[in-house]
Parts: sequence; structure tokens; C-alpha cells
Amino acid sequence: MSKEYSYNTPITDILIPDGKNVNQTNLDIILKEEILVFCKNKNAQRFRIMPFKTLYEINNNFWRKDQNWEFYFTKEMLDKLKEKNIVEPTVSKPADKEETSPDSDFLKGFGDDYNVIAVMTNAEKVKYLNDIKHKMDDLISRKTRDKSTITNVIVNTTRDAVMINHSALKNAFDLGDTEAKKSTQTLVFTTQEMVKSYIQLVSHDILDDDLMAKLVKSSNGTIVQHMTRVYLNGIAFLAYYNNFVSNRTAILNMRKTLNAKYRQYYQNLLPYISIDDIVLERVFQKGMLAVPPDLFVKWAVGFLIHDVGKADTVQYHEGEASYERSIVIEHVKVGYNSVINKTNYPREASLITGYHHEYYGNPEGYGYFREHLEHYQKINPQVRPEYCITFDLDSILDCHALAYFPAKILEIVDVYDSLTDPNRIYRKALNTEEAIYMMREEFITKSLKIDPLLFELFISFIKRNKAIIHHGQKID
Repeated sequence: MSKEYSYNTPITDILIPDGKNVNQTNLDIILKEEILVFCKNKNAQRFRIMPFKTLYEINNNFWRKDQNWEFYFTKEMLDKLKEKNIVEPTVSKPADKEETSPDSDFLKGFGDDYNVIAVMTNAEKVKYLNDIKHKMDDLISRKTRDKSTITNVIVNTTRDAVMINHSALKNAFDLGDTEAKKSTQTLVFTTQEMVKSYIQLVSHDILDDDLMAKLVKSSNGTIVQHMTRVYLNGIAFLAYYNNFVSNRTAILNMRKTLNAKYRQYYQNLLPYISIDDIVLERVFQKGMLAVPPDLFVKWAVGFLIHDVGKADTVQYHEGEASYERSIVIEHVKVGYNSVINKTNYPREASLITGYHHEYYGNPEGYGYFREHLEHYQKINPQVRPEYCITFDLDSILDCHALAYFPAKILEIVDVYDSLTDPNRIYRKALNTEEAIYMMREEFITKSLKIDPLLFELFISFIKRNKAIIHHGQKID
């Protein structure tokens, strides 16, 4: 019976099949074919793919001497070796979909490390997510926490957590709904547990320009970089918001800002409400409430997977094609449908994927809520939104409010990151001051899209960090 190999087959199983001597024939063919090696750092839990020949030229006994790294052949490389009869062919289980390597556009968007993640089984993905959680929990349990250590752990794990979830959801696209939910059930649960640890560890004091610079350098996948930054910044902004609403003086100042600058904007959204009734409790249903821990986790998961729908159109998002609104809109619909129909992620997370470009119904926005509202009002013509923003899932589904709070949070973080992202080929990256000015002019003053009060809070969040959440640009 032949031995079954997987992505984590140690290279010694191929190079030293008898456990004693190097098989020179195998070695010569591996060097000639320029086979790649999957390298795993045991301490930092980082993955890299390197050419075997490069490692061999540095140290022709590298797989035996390095105590910090483990070296494996990936499934793709093993298939190539099977063709050369180095590895005995095996009978593979039938698959619903032929496995292929990501194309160049996909790798540009998700990075070549994604190829390693993609060949993991769901069980292996779950194990890695658990490893991430345990590493986070270990740092949380320490009485004193070194900021640089926390930064390194976040950099080395967040990107992979994003890719693991993205890969699992991408694989679920082609499964029936029931089968997909079953296959992702454990991974969804583990992800939510991991996110709980992230929330405890990540704060607005950690997310500085140094961290974001390291995140940018840690992956060559531009979409992964964006998703990672938005996820972490979304968590940090929510944490900042929670601190803000606990301060009565801050809330009083927010009321003054509403009255002095933005009442007319909100009345334009709710024209049937008297301007005298446009108060903070009308903008935010029941007022600016603190986000409870269980809801915080559900929203953070939504931030993590918000752009999963870009999987099927990565060539457009990473290519040089001119703007096509239909394709841009499609990534929201694909993401929403895949999360709500193919997984057991909380409903709140699915709504974030589908609603985070709504822009208060502005024609430039897109998403499911406007379609849902139109359909709902045809059935219930007497229903009119009474609030601008709600924290409550039922209120948004019953059209009692115009927007869902976490989606409005994510809109601001997402737009800011897009404007300042140096990887965007169709637009020069703006610095922080330029991005803030443009967002105020184009997304509030000229045409209301993002929420102005939350945007004021976002600016104070940036100033408080002195950071600027992205590439070290600072504002006074």
C-alpha cells in the first residue's frame, strides 16, 4: 500500500526515505526541477514558500540543522515529484472541483502565501486558528505586555487568519448550502473564539503606524493587506467608540456638534421628521449605546470577512480595467450570499458584508438594504424609517432605521484605507490630511454618504493615536 502524502509532508520523507541516507537521485531531480519548499517557523507560526535550491545553496544540510524552522513539500510540489517517480503515486479521493493554483492576479491580490493556506484541509485550518488563539491568550495572561511583542504576534497571525477564512469561504462557494454550512461549522466557531482574543489584545494604543507598516510588508497580497488593516482598524475604532460613549462630557459635546453642524443633513435623510426632533436619539436609535461584548465579537467577525466577495472578481480588483460598477457591486452581493447561505456566521456579520457600501441610499452606494427597503415598503407602505442608525438587527430588517451601525463604522474605515492605500493602481495614495479633507468634501458636504458624527469621532480616533492608522502620516 502506497504512502499518502499531503501538504505537510516533511522533505526528509522524500530525501531520506530510509531515515538514514540522502537519496541522491531524488536530490538531483529536486534541484533540477527547482522544487519549492513550504517553510514553517515553529516559534512565530509563520509560513513561507522558498525554492529548495536557494536553501540548499546556503546550507546543503538546512533541513537537519535549523531548529526554528520545519520544511515540507506542498501538495502541488508533491504532484510534480510524482510525475518524476520520486513519490509513489496514490489514489486520490474524488473531488467536486479540480484543484488549481491561483493565477497571477489572484496571487497579486492574496499573496503567494495563500497557495499554502489553500491546500490545507478545514481541520488543519481550524488547528492553526486555535494556535493563533492560544498565542493571543498567552499574551493576554501576562501581567506586563511588551508592545513590540504584541505587534509582532498581530503581524504574524492576523494576515493568515484573514486568508484562512477567505479560503474556507471560497471553497464553500461551490458546495450546496447545507453541505457548506456543515463543512465550515467548526471553522466559524473557532474564528469567533479567536476574534474574542483579538478584541482583548488589540486596542487603539497598539494600532500605530509601525504596526501598519509591518502589516503592509508582511504580505504581498494587496487585498489581504486591505482586509487585514480594515479588520484591525475596525476593532480599534469600535473599542475607541466604547470608551467615548462612557464619557458624559464627550456625549454632551457630540450633541453640540450635531446641533451646530449636522442637523440639516439628518433631516434631509428623514424629511418627514421635524428639525426640532433631530436629536442624538433620533440619529442613533436609543442614543449612542456602548457595544456589549457578544455583539462586539459578531461585528468584528463581519469586519474580518467583509470583502470575501472579491474572490471571484480578483482579476478586476487587481487589474488595470476601467471602472465597472456592476463588478464592484457584485463583490458585495457574492459576499453577503456566501456568508448568509454557506456558513453559520452570525447574521450580523453577513449584514456587514452586504451593507458596508450603502452610503445612506446615495446613488453612488450599493448593497442589499436599498433593495430590501424598496421591497419591504411595497408590502408595508405605511412603514417609514424613524431613525438614521440602529444597533439592533431587527430594526434594520424591519426598516425602522436607514443604516446599520457596524456597517457605518466599516464604511468610514474602508473608505479611509482605500484612499490612503499605496497599492491602488488607479489612484495615487493620499496622505492623511488629504484623505480626511476628501472624505469630508466628497462623502459629507457635497453628497452625504458616510455618517458625519461618526466621522468626527473617527478624526478624534486618529488624532488620539497620533498614528495614523496607515502609513505614518500625521495630522495636527
